[in-house]
Amino acid sequence: MENVSVIILFLFVLFTLLGTGVWVGLALMGVAWVGMELFTTRPVGDVMLTTIWSSSSSWTLTALPMFIWMGEILYRTRLSEDMFRGLAPWMARLPGGLVHTNIVGCTVFAAVSGSSAATLTTVGKMSIPELRKRDYPERMVIGTLAGAATLGLMIPPSLTLIVYGVTINESITKLFFAGILPGLLLAVLFMGYVAFYSKLSGKWHPRPEPQMTFADKLKNSRFLLPVIALISVVIGSMYTGWATATEAAAFGVIGALVLAAGQGSLS
Repeated sequence: MENVSVIILFLFVLFTLLGTGVWVGLALMGVAWVGMELFTTRPVGDVMLTTIWSSSSSWTLTALPMFIWMGEILYRTRLSEDMFRGLAPWMARLPGGLVHTNIVGCTVFAAVSGSSAATLTTVGKMSIPELRKRDYPERMVIGTLAGAATLGLMIPPSLTLIVYGVTINESITKLFFAGILPGLLLAVLFMGYVAFYSKLSGKWHPRPEPQMTFADKLKNSRFLLPVIALISVVIGSMYTGWATATEAAAFGVIGALVLAAGQGSLS
């Protein structure tokens, strides 16, 4: 019963702080403060300052703003348009059609951004208007985009895995290795569901895409080269041992700036 009372107290403090407009991080800090005042005799201020400093001064966590910055740079480039032009010819003939560009596009972009929000906005700003124009079901367009964007939580360089690795003092690179297969498996399962649903649903009547020769598909694939090169720089530098996660993030920002400059999107 005592444990239940403590949990209720912590939840009350948390929701009270959140309800007054306090930031989530500060609200959680307030809950920790109350807990330490109740259950320890150590000076709460000293303990919290030491913990905050040791966490915020972690060199590994420097990768977080770098990967976020890279995602913001890529959002302002023509990368989403190029990915759609490169993927559409290959996805159009699959069951489910161009909806698969949402899933594959999110999977590819997650491998350079690590942020689900950046993945969602970058891929969605191009794919949603194009799929609507082709009369794809609205629910499937939004659903596949929202679902596939979460792959950024697992596919390296995942920001969540970086924070988790720092918290448990585990190798970030090893965690990135562990996230590859589950992330790709989820992407395949998403595509399988789309294909299955498109066959069963009687409301799936998108406009047919024009036929393209194999040579034309290969020609359009050149639009995927920039993002493939960026993935090779970020992921390849870590897996070959040339760079740590933080250094790979810095390389990614440089690569994103070069890509933006090459497209004329850098001002």
